[in-house]
Amino acid sequence: MEIVTAVAYPEVHDAYLRDHPVERAHEANSNMYAEENLERADRIPGGWWRVRLSRADVLGVVLPWHISEGGALELVPRSGLTVSEAAERIRSAETAWTAANPVCSAKLRLLRRAPFTPLFLSTAPVEHPDYGELTVRSGLIHLDGLHRMLAWELAGRLPERAVLDGYLVGDPRVAAGPVRTGRTGRTGRTGDESA
Repeated sequence: MEIVTAVAYPEVHDAYLRDHPVERAHEANSNMYAEENLERADRIPGGWWRVRLSRADVLGVVLPWHISEGGALELVPRSGLTVSEAAERIRSAETAWTAANPVCSAKLRLLRRAPFTPLFLSTAPVEHPDYGELTVRSGLIHLDGLHRMLAWELAGRLPERAVLDGYLVGDPRVAAGPVRTGRTGRTGRTGDESA
């Protein structure tokens, strides 16, 4: 991940609304929920940063609980998955998953060839039930862009170099690697993450 510059929240909010109109008319418009997450995330200490992300960065982003737009098969459990793990979950049972989750699947098909637009991430989970049981409590955490990140990975489009624009809230040094909480609630490195 490359840090470009510090930015103020109004710039982040404006950038979000440019690409994600809250009033967009379609059956699964979740833009208003992501906008609320941006507002929640603005309380995370460390301020906002414009960043550039590589494929490796994106694959390590932790996704919150996602029930596949009301589908029959949960895509991301309440404990969370990385983009890499969620993409593998889809790949390993693509036909069954697609049939069980038509709305989420349609979003992924639509976004596979969509232009790259900024992703919105945090270094800690926001205060919301979908994030409450995440086992990863720091690192790169999704705020908006779940379907885009998955679609771009499934289509083989994520760039290897850090050229994908994003906005990150929190201390960017924390994004160097996830910290998991164990059953005792203490945090520590698991040994699986990069330094």
